[in-house]
Amino acid sequence: MEEQVRKEKLQKLIELGINPYPHKFQTTHEIYQIREKYERDPEGEEIVIRAKVKRVSNYEGRKLLRLTDESGLEILAITDESEIKPNETYTFKGRLVRHEGKLTLMDAVLTDEEPDITIAEIKKTYDFDPKNEEVSVAGRLVAWRPMGKAIFGHIQDLLGKLQIYIRKDLVGEEKFKFIKEFVDLGDIVGVKGKLFRTQTGELTVEVEDLQILSKCLHPLPEKWHGIKDVEVRYRQRYLDLIANPEARKIFLMRSRLTAEIRKFMVDNGFFEVETPILQPIASGANAKPFITHHNYLDMDLYLRIAPELYLKRLIVGGYPKVFEIGKNFRNEGVDTTHNPEFTMMEFYAAYWDYNDLIKFTERFFEHLINTVLEGKSEITFEGHKINLKPPFRVVRYFDLLEEKTGKSKDFFLRAPKEELVKLAQELEVKKAETLTRAKLIDKIFEKVGEPELIQPTFVIDFPKILSPLAKTHREDPDLVERFELIIGQMEIGNAYTELNDPEEQYKRFLEQLKEKQAGDEEAMEMDLDFIRALEYGLPPTGGEGIGIDRLAMLLAGVNSIREVILFPAMRPEQKEQSS
Repeated sequence: MEEQVRKEKLQKLIELGINPYPHKFQTTHEIYQIREKYERDPEGEEIVIRAKVKRVSNYEGRKLLRLTDESGLEILAITDESEIKPNETYTFKGRLVRHEGKLTLMDAVLTDEEPDITIAEIKKTYDFDPKNEEVSVAGRLVAWRPMGKAIFGHIQDLLGKLQIYIRKDLVGEEKFKFIKEFVDLGDIVGVKGKLFRTQTGELTVEVEDLQILSKCLHPLPEKWHGIKDVEVRYRQRYLDLIANPEARKIFLMRSRLTAEIRKFMVDNGFFEVETPILQPIASGANAKPFITHHNYLDMDLYLRIAPELYLKRLIVGGYPKVFEIGKNFRNEGVDTTHNPEFTMMEFYAAYWDYNDLIKFTERFFEHLINTVLEGKSEITFEGHKINLKPPFRVVRYFDLLEEKTGKSKDFFLRAPKEELVKLAQELEVKKAETLTRAKLIDKIFEKVGEPELIQPTFVIDFPKILSPLAKTHREDPDLVERFELIIGQMEIGNAYTELNDPEEQYKRFLEQLKEKQAGDEEAMEMDLDFIRALEYGLPPTGGEGIGIDRLAMLLAGVNSIREVILFPAMRPEQKEQSS
C-alpha cells in the first residue's frame, strides 16, 4: 500500500514538471566534513558532572536525560538509574561520548564525588559554534518529524548524520506544503541553509531550500531496530548499510584494513603486482576449482585458487619482494568461515625463510594494532578475549597432535591407514574411509588441534605430504618448513620456506597427481612451466598468504564471514522476482 502511495507521488511530481531524479546537486561539504570542522570527539573520557535534569524519557529500555546548567546549555545522559526525577539536581559520573551527534554522558551513575567539569566547559571543548555558515549538503532522509509549522529530520550518508530543520515562515508556505506532501522517509534530498546548534547542542541545518534528488519507492526498515533478518541483510546489503550503523562501521573498518595492509607492505619494500585470475592450470593450493571456457582460445580455464605459482615466477624474474591483494575462488562449501570467492594477500620475499616470516607477521600485527585498532591490542571474538600483541605462541604440528591424541608422528605417517581411519571415525570425521592419508591427518588436526587455539599461535613444521610447495625441513625429512597462524580457532595465515629445487618439485607434483587419482579432488595439478621457471633459479624464498576476510572477522568481532563480505554467495531466492 505504501509503495503505491509513493509511486503516485512520483507520478504527480513528473506531471508538475519536476524531475525527481535530477542530474546533479552542488554540495559544499560532505556530512563528515561539517562534523570534523565543528565537533571534537570526547572518545569516552570519564567525567563527573553536577547538573539539573530537565527531562526524563525512555530510550531502548534505559533512561534518556536532558541535563542543563544555569545558562541553559544542555547535554544528554543515558542511565539505568531508576529514581531520577525532572527538575532535580544530581551529580553523575560516566563516559562522555558523542551519541547520534549529541554530547552524551553514557552509562551515567549517581555519585558523591566532586564534579570535575561543567556543561559550559564541555561545550567549549567539544562543540564549536558554526556561526550560521551557509552550507549545501545531501543525504538520505532517515528521520522525519513534522511538528505543525516546523519539521525536524536527519539526513545520512556513509560517514555521518546531520539534523535538518525546516520552518514554514522561512521557506514559505508553498514550499513548506510541497515538502510535507512529496517528501518521504528514505528519499535522497539536497538542502541549502545555515548551520546552527539547537538547545541540546545538536549541529543542525536551518533549511532555506530543499530539493528531491532521488525518490525512495519503498519504506525503510523500522528505525530503532534496523534489519534483523540476515537473509535480507546479506541479499540487500544496500538496506543493511542504510539501516544498520554496525554494518557501516564494519565495512569502513575493512576498507581501512586493506589500505593499511597495502601501506605496510609498500613501506617494507614490497612491490604490488597483479597475476591472472583465469589460469590454464588449477594449482598453487589444495582446492577444487571453478571451471570456465574461453571461446576464442577454445580452451577450458580455471578461476584461480591461489596466485602462488605466478608470484614465485616473479621472484625468479628478479623481483626481490612482491605482494598481491585479490580474489581467489574455490568450489567448496559455504559456512561461517568459507565463501567460494574470498580475498587473500599473498607475498614473497627473496632470501627469507619461514623464521623471517614469523617475525614479519608479528610486525604486521603490531602495525594493525597501532592503526586499524588505534592502539588497542585486545579484541573480543566468539566470547573470548584475544590479545593480538606479539610475540605469539609457537607449537610444533605433531607435538600438538600427540598431546591431543596420544599418537606419535610415526603413527600418523607410517601406521597402517586402517588405524588412521579408525581414529578419524572415533573423532567423527565425515567419510573417513574415503580419505587419503594426507586428508585424514589434516581432518584429525582440524578436529583436535584447532579448537584450543584461541590466542594467536604459530603452528609450525607440517608433514611434507600436506605441503607440496614447501621446502623440506632442514632437520627432519618427514616435515616441511611451514607454519599456519591460527587465531580464534581460524587459520589466518599460511607460510612456507618455499621449495626451489625443480626436481623435487616435479616429484611433489607427481605425488599430488597420485592423490587426485586416489580420489582427492583438491589435489594440485602438474604445472610444467612452473618447473621450467624453477630450473632458471628461484632464490631462497619465504612466502605467506593471509586471509583478509577472516582477519576482518577477527578485528570486527563477528562470527560469520558473510558479515565482512559486502555481497556474499547466496542460494537463489525461492520467491519469484518482479521485473
